[in-house]
Amino acid sequence: MTRVLQAERREPVSGETRSCVVFLHGYGANGADLLGLADPLGEHLPDTLFVAPDAPEACAGAPFGFQWFPIPWIDNSSEEEAEAGLLQAAQDLNSFLDALMVDEDLLPEQVVLVGFSQGSMMALHVAPRREDPMAGIVAFSGRLLQPELLVEDVVSFPPVLLLHGDLDDVVPPQSLPQAVEALQAAGFEDVFAHVMKGTAHGIAPDGLSVALAFMRDKCGL
Repeated sequence: MTRVLQAERREPVSGETRSCVVFLHGYGANGADLLGLADPLGEHLPDTLFVAPDAPEACAGAPFGFQWFPIPWIDNSSEEEAEAGLLQAAQDLNSFLDALMVDEDLLPEQVVLVGFSQGSMMALHVAPRREDPMAGIVAFSGRLLQPELLVEDVVSFPPVLLLHGDLDDVVPPQSLPQAVEALQAAGFEDVFAHVMKGTAHGIAPDGLSVALAFMRDKCGL
């Protein structure tokens, strides 16, 4: 049984929805944490709706935040609980995306997933396993979970942009080249990467500019 995700949204600047960006926040945050990015992006993507759901679980490590799944080394959960949480959250997110596309009369190729940290892990896990390819994946400061399963599980190959700060002390920067290697080994042809110099666990202005160019040039927004 899937859980209904609550979401905030910013309407297109033009008033007409031709595409959608779905923000997936990090561990302990909420949808509003990333929705502010709609302001600098929206002026360049005037026909884009921005939607930011809250993850489905309250976060033990952040009383006012949410998590997509438990993290054992933070909350003392087991690896089995973390994996079960990932699979359940993937079902929840897929149901959310399906309903969003019906409600907004959008096709999968008009929707981009933009994740940060744990939200990037969700985007990289969910999108390749969806039957119809989405417009693209933008993954800030995350990593590819269960890379050994991707070759067998992948059914669609949207373009992917991976971004990571070289000073990240939360998710190791080497997660980026590891994800590039695993995605390419699984058959992804359009995999792009950008290292945000002098950046810790966050989104730098240069990274946001690269993400915008990717969404316009590679995702068709």
